[in-house]
Amino acid sequence: MIKITEAFVEDIAKIQEIANITWPITYGEILTAAQLDYMLDLIYSDEALTRQIQNKEQLFYLISDSESTIGFIGIEHNYKNEAITKIHKIYLLPETQGKGYGKLVFESIEKLASANNSSELLLNVNRFNTALNFYKKLGFEIKETVDIEIGNGYLMEDYVMGKNI
Repeated sequence: MIKITEAFVEDIAKIQEIANITWPITYGEILTAAQLDYMLDLIYSDEALTRQIQNKEQLFYLISDSESTIGFIGIEHNYKNEAITKIHKIYLLPETQGKGYGKLVFESIEKLASANNSSELLLNVNRFNTALNFYKKLGFEIKETVDIEIGNGYLMEDYVMGKNI
């Protein structure tokens, strides 16, 4: 059983803690240590998260089991003014893998998206991320391949994946 609750500015430290645990595991074999540090600072700094939460650029939610916070998501409804919910961030602590939590989180995201009149979910995934297979099992399909410049000479080499709901 999981619980998903909206996150606020006072939850930033918990979001950062989870990102700092999950990112090196998720991207350690894909990105250089320098790019990993750069991206964590770019995306998860106090300033970046405060802006995103306060301006509702993304809606953040904490994911908890019966004992503790085990992950977070960042989503955006009405992405590009369309009936799409974009999943910008979804991270669960490594010890939760294989326990069915990921599937439960996606079911919760689908409910949130449907409640906001979305007919599609979108997400970006690094082309070399093993989560790609998990997303395919959930019904996501690759829609396009993108290279996104993020500064400092770094690229995000992603697939954009979509799923109708």
